[in-house]
Amino acid sequence: MFDPKKFTITSAKPLPVVLLLDVSSSMSGNNIDNLNKAVKDMLDTFAQEEQMETEILVSVITFGNQVELKVPYTKASQVKWQDLQANGMTPMGTALKMAKAMIEDKETTPSRAYRPTIVLVSDGQPNDSWERPLEEFISEGRSSKCDRMAMAIGRDADETVLKRFIEGTPHDLFYAENAGQLHEFFQRVTMSVTIRTQSKNPNVVPAPSEIKLDGGSVKSAAAGSKTASSNDEGYW
Repeated sequence: MFDPKKFTITSAKPLPVVLLLDVSSSMSGNNIDNLNKAVKDMLDTFAQEEQMETEILVSVITFGNQVELKVPYTKASQVKWQDLQANGMTPMGTALKMAKAMIEDKETTPSRAYRPTIVLVSDGQPNDSWERPLEEFISEGRSSKCDRMAMAIGRDADETVLKRFIEGTPHDLFYAENAGQLHEFFQRVTMSVTIRTQSKNPNVVPAPSEIKLDGGSVKSAAAGSKTASSNDEGYW
């Protein structure tokens, strides 16, 4: 018997990208202006790369005067970006707790999703209790399986914390002393994620050598240096 309910369209699998952005007072001026521009450029590129098979979901958590879920998981093309303002201290530990809670929640970050990319950007030292939240994030549960990238802005950034955050990934800590370097970092984030959407297995994270910045174009890679299960039901 003909049953129209059998003819359904398979929804695209999400590839989550979570930005943890320092918006403390020390980020005021050129730093926050350049950060806003770099994120907007990244979102524009993600929107252009949306595909039927994979959709890029972006979430933004900011930490400064308060820790705020600035953007819940949203398709890149649907993000209505509002420029960030710099104010307050650097409660990085609380931001990590929020990000972990979001990733561990299987309704918020579903099991069918591909391996998330987590991006941490900071120009200072955490002023709250960060040690345990950081260790739990990188060592326990679903968050420990995420790809992680980090950028230190300026000389006052806590390299120890940021290097620990990316430990076990193929990435090096990226340093930004000027606007050009900040934009280059977000270009690398963009290329890394976009290469994954074009791969046969988006759970595979490309090695740094596979991320080619060539006038903003993406050069696809067949495999990366950090493998994951190819299970069609998702990474988790």
